[in-house]
This record gives sequence, C-alpha cells and structure tokens, in this order.
Amino acid sequence: MFTGLISDVGRVRAVTQAGAGSDTRFEIATGYDTATIALGASISCSGCCLTAIETGPGWFAVQVSAETLSRTTLGGWQVGTPVNLERSLRMGEEIGGHLVSGHVDGVALAVAASPEGGSTRWRIRPPPALARYIAPKGSVAVNGVSLTVNEVDAEGFGVNIIPHTRDATTFGTLRPGEAVNLEVDMLARYVARILGKDA
Repeated sequence: MFTGLISDVGRVRAVTQAGAGSDTRFEIATGYDTATIALGASISCSGCCLTAIETGPGWFAVQVSAETLSRTTLGGWQVGTPVNLERSLRMGEEIGGHLVSGHVDGVALAVAASPEGGSTRWRIRPPPALARYIAPKGSVAVNGVSLTVNEVDAEGFGVNIIPHTRDATTFGTLRPGEAVNLEVDMLARYVARILGKDA
C-alpha cells in the first residue's frame, strides 16, 4: 500500500529479458539507501507495485510479468526512462496523499498542459471503461502521483500540478501525447461493485 507521494525519481539503468518467458528485468538507479531495501519489498514504480528481487549500491532490480508489461507503460521503458518511486507505507505513518494500491487500472493519455497561475493544468484522457470512477474533487494516481481531480467532462479530466510536484516527479519531463499509468480511487471501485456497476 502507498500514498501517492513520490519520494525519489529513479532511472532505468538496464533492461533484460528474464528467463525463457516474456518477463522483463529492470534495474533502476535510485537515491534510496538500497541497503535498507529487503529482498521481496514492494516499491511503487511509476504507479506499479513491484517486488525488489536484487539490490546493489544505488540500484535495485524488479522482474515484470508479460501481463503487467501489456497493461501499463512499463512495456515502453528503456535505459534512461525516469521512474517515480515510492516505498511502501508503514503502519502508523502519515497518509499525506490517498491510499494507493499500486495496481494500475489502465493506461491513460496525457493530452495537454497549460499554465494556470503558478501551476500547470494537465488534461488526462482515461480509457472509457475507467471514466465512471473519476469524479470532481476525487482522487486519482497518475504514474503513481496522488492527485485531486479538478474537473471531469466527456473528454477526460483535469489536474493541477504545483511547481513542487513538477520538480519532484516525472511530471517535469512529461510531454503531451505520452501514455501514463492510471489508478482510480479504490473507494469508487468498491462503491461501483456494490451497486452492481463494475466494468
């Protein structure tokens, strides 16, 4: 479980096929003290909950299944790709964002960015099946970043990125037309399930 508050931006430093299957191993360079990352620990990598399978000085490795590669942006990762990182939440810690599971619901499109005061207004277009779970003033995680939805319409939704978030996450390098990992608010999903309106 995570909060959507990014604590480091790492970079992919190696990509290799893992074994005979179509899984892929990624090594990610990080500013974390990797001596404190236990093997088997969960780390949110641009919104995807992944398991650390190896560590070294300034890096950790994860193995990603073909299923995850096909349903997230990870299939497009290359050496040098920036990655939003968040270590898993510990019991008793402050939840500053919202509860994020790290289970990406789908890939959305970052449509446009425009200045708004000192912030940047991003327009995001979700997959049609996920649009019903997004509400004004509700929460979403975009590439693992906890954000408040400003407005929703038939074309998608808008979020404001303040300068701190831009500088501390991959929003600083995001460009219109790029795909992003999207996780909707888990409460919205459970309510839809209870009401029998699950996608």
